[in-house]
Amino acid sequence: MGRRLIPLLARRGNKIKALVRPGSENKLPDQAQQIVGDALRAESYSDNVAGADTFVHLIGVPHPSPKKAVQFREVDLVSIQAAVGAARNAGVKHFIYLSVAHPASMMKEYIAVRTEGEALLRASGMSCTFVRPWYVLGPGHRWPLVLLPLYWVCELLPRTRDGARRLGLVTLGQMLNALLWSVENQPRGIQIIDVPAIRRFPRELP
Repeated sequence: MGRRLIPLLARRGNKIKALVRPGSENKLPDQAQQIVGDALRAESYSDNVAGADTFVHLIGVPHPSPKKAVQFREVDLVSIQAAVGAARNAGVKHFIYLSVAHPASMMKEYIAVRTEGEALLRASGMSCTFVRPWYVLGPGHRWPLVLLPLYWVCELLPRTRDGARRLGLVTLGQMLNALLWSVENQPRGIQIIDVPAIRRFPRELP
């Protein structure tokens, strides 16, 4: 998602620094200044955060599933702990966190870790935007399309309507526009962009 977001940000005149793992430098778009470091170790990149007004955190275990509970705590949680410390110490004014829709009866460990991340940010004193998708449709991630008829039915029934909307599907394009809008619209305090809000973003921002 970060690789797709960077060109959109650059096109609108933003200057971008992006953290990249050693050996993955060639995967980063040319529009971003490369910061080679370890997302789990703030000291590996914190010196480069100074001067930034917005920090976008997109790090997480790929293809989340209930079997990855340990990885969520070792990667997702540790990376947000490191990032909050680095951003706060650098005087960052706005932190954008890719969280997850909740509550939900499944993916409890994943939701628990993302909720802990939100709590860290709430206590940080920074203005924050929490973007809360459930499942993002995109290349290699289209199998939930078969669930669309079920979603339609659930959204029609009063008993299941709220849950179906909160845990609905969003597209990669909608997510990118939600993140792009978040960068350009710093809130006062905490701002939450949930699934219904993500779905309202147009295909192209003005």
